[in-house]
Amino acid sequence: MQPEQGAATPSFESESHRIPVPFLDLARSHRPLRDQIVEALARVCDSGAFVLGPEVEHLERILAQYCHCEHAIACASGSDALLLALMALGIGPGDEVIVPSFTFFATASAVTRLGAKPVFADIDPATYNISPREVARLIHKNTKAIIPVHLFGQAAEMEPILRLAQQHHIFVIEDAAQSIGAEYHQRRVGSLGQIGCFSFYPTKNLGAMGDAGMITTHDAELAEKLRVLRVHGMKPRYYHHWIGINSRMDAFHAATLLVKFNCLETWIAERQQIADRYYQLFAEYKLAQVILPQVLPGRRHVWNQFVIRIPHGQRDSLRTYLQERRIGTEIYYPLGLHEQACFQDLGYAPSDLPATFAASREVLALPIFPGLTSDEQRAVVAAIAEFFKNHPPRIQVGQSYFLKHPATLRGMRQASVSKGEAD
Repeated sequence: MQPEQGAATPSFESESHRIPVPFLDLARSHRPLRDQIVEALARVCDSGAFVLGPEVEHLERILAQYCHCEHAIACASGSDALLLALMALGIGPGDEVIVPSFTFFATASAVTRLGAKPVFADIDPATYNISPREVARLIHKNTKAIIPVHLFGQAAEMEPILRLAQQHHIFVIEDAAQSIGAEYHQRRVGSLGQIGCFSFYPTKNLGAMGDAGMITTHDAELAEKLRVLRVHGMKPRYYHHWIGINSRMDAFHAATLLVKFNCLETWIAERQQIADRYYQLFAEYKLAQVILPQVLPGRRHVWNQFVIRIPHGQRDSLRTYLQERRIGTEIYYPLGLHEQACFQDLGYAPSDLPATFAASREVLALPIFPGLTSDEQRAVVAAIAEFFKNHPPRIQVGQSYFLKHPATLRGMRQASVSKGEAD
């Protein structure tokens, strides 16, 4: 919430808020669960069932129910989940798959590995999620699938995407790697398209102690095909129906995830509280220079990341300033995928996706994880305020998207401040 009218902006110099703040500290959430995790791992060790098996099947049942889906199929990683989803739907050479450019590499690399063509779509600059208007513009006779990414913990705008997909007979594969538990108008991500894909990489809201993933679907035939594809296309043993891959979840990961799953809703609630506190602190310090994330109506945001925007070319200077004060940050993502060297043969210029281009030069993720303290959050925001006190913004050449669209920038800033007041 905003400070009262006429209240003084907090002083950065006099307050003792110069404490180091890690970008992520998994030990804080793991430490209370250590004995339970060790006991679960010992149970797997004693069972001798190390690959798939009862622990994995138990996790599949629990997560199918949690994601409001009929079926959940465990695999070795979130990247494999995307690859297996495309394989199960028959995507291959000559096909096009529409994906956002502003996402992790695996969203597009899975498409390319099967010989299909990723078609990069621009984003909604307010949420960083794929723009349905861009999707509509890019649909082509060769389009076979759309992969909306629920980025940073907030569901993409699914209703128009699902409508377009139905109209054009296109598959929808949800990339929910960062957003387990997120909702779109009270429907869980992973339950909206033909297939949902999840990652349990350790930094995710529900993380294993290594790579692991999950696929969700309502379709029994697809579920069975996915189960076969993850074991080299084999059923029964040594009889192969398709050319699959080796992507089986280890029982150790399933055992760990079963312990941590019991804390997932508590951790999500804590992340939401941390996000609310950031809004309050940014309003308290009157940091109108910082563009805060927006939560759209009808969304349950699970806050895998809290990503601010720093316009006018100051992002990198601010990050260096925070690093010098031992405050961790990260850039998700420094380039749109359409700018990556390995996709240059597709012929995109950086400016072809202006919202993605602008975001990649301005976004900065702040610490958000269970166990982050209010003092640590105040230290983060106080340091940002101190930076802007010493380095007032100067509009620089190169911010083409927002210079051409000042109303968009102004609207995002006003909405962010309003969110801080409401919370």
